[in-house]
Amino acid sequence: MATPRLRESDLYPPLRAHLERLGYTVRGEVLDCDLAAVRGEELIAVELKVGFNATLLIQAAARQRACDSVYVAIPRPRTTRGLDWQGMLNLLKRLGMGLLVVDPASPVPVQVVLDPRDWRQVVDQVRRAAILTEIAGRSADHNQGGVNRRPLVTAYRERAIRIAASIGRDGQATTAELRARGTGEQTAPMLYQDVYGWFVRVAKGTYRLSDRGREALVTYGDLARHYAGADAKEDPAAETAAGSSTRRRKPTSSAT
Repeated sequence: MATPRLRESDLYPPLRAHLERLGYTVRGEVLDCDLAAVRGEELIAVELKVGFNATLLIQAAARQRACDSVYVAIPRPRTTRGLDWQGMLNLLKRLGMGLLVVDPASPVPVQVVLDPRDWRQVVDQVRRAAILTEIAGRSADHNQGGVNRRPLVTAYRERAIRIAASIGRDGQATTAELRARGTGEQTAPMLYQDVYGWFVRVAKGTYRLSDRGREALVTYGDLARHYAGADAKEDPAAETAAGSSTRRRKPTSSAT
């Protein structure tokens, strides 16, 4: 039933646009969710597959532990007639799952075929809180749902990129300078733990980038440039220097 030309990653942009029009904040690849979306107190998950299969149902059922509603999303089939289609709908209804069909080339790229029913099972509040925290910790949607061959920009990785971009701006920096630029209270522990191997300690409280750190600034170039620019605006030392330069500048006398 699936359109073989479409990939999972092709389904994500129209799904994201559809949910954002409905007022959801959408993030791709959040913990185990292909797509997670939040609106107020409501949390939904969408699992993406190019075809309807048991793996899709297993993954969607796992998301029900933490989310209010779970949808599965597949490419729009050529036909919705026949026992296979009706059997799929009946199974999804019994499981309390919704169904979205996607055709990026269509004037209506996302169609809601089935909304989830209230399946009234106990929600895993710890898992739910972890998903919501991860969504809140990301400044924007830096991952595309359905893509799993590149490093994901988690909230932790995004904070590490911000620190690396700030260090890369001047070659090295102290933890105090970094915090003043807005890298957060976890800056020192993150530099000390150095989960990704991006940082090198050159003196007490002072760090530079390793080769891997410099490579990360290339890999996540757009995000690194964004934070390098933001840190330059927030750096109080830079603002003080600019102010002093302005005060020292003598007015140019005009010719009479």
